[in-house]
Amino acid sequence: MIQRIQSVLLFLAFLLNGSVFFNALYRHAMEDPSRWIGITFASVLAVAMLLPLICIFLYNSRQNQQRWITVSLLLNIVMLGFGAGLFFSMGGFGPFLWNEAVGLLLLLVALLMQLYARKKVKDDIELVRSMDRIR
Repeated sequence: MIQRIQSVLLFLAFLLNGSVFFNALYRHAMEDPSRWIGITFASVLAVAMLLPLICIFLYNSRQNQQRWITVSLLLNIVMLGFGAGLFFSMGGFGPFLWNEAVGLLLLLVALLMQLYARKKVKDDIELVRSMDRIR
């Protein structure tokens, strides 16, 4: 059932992670003199972006979906840490880094969306178990 709330949340996480590609944080990572930073940031961001989209279509097996959402959460935490490291290496907070802070905020909101989607999948699993006990 693709119309479940966790599917909407996972799709929003996909969109939020994808929007970082069009943000100043990504641009600064790609312009870094150490090329490995930009390549690593882009590849981990691409995987972190696609994994919630893949998790949407695992709705037939809720246990499997919950497991992959957890993997996606861990990858998004790594992405958030990587983005925070990039952000603070540019000079920290200030009015001149507002666009980069928005990129970091997008990663944080995507992480929160995935956390809530994982909670909703867990609620579905518990609901199915309670229905099985009634039968």
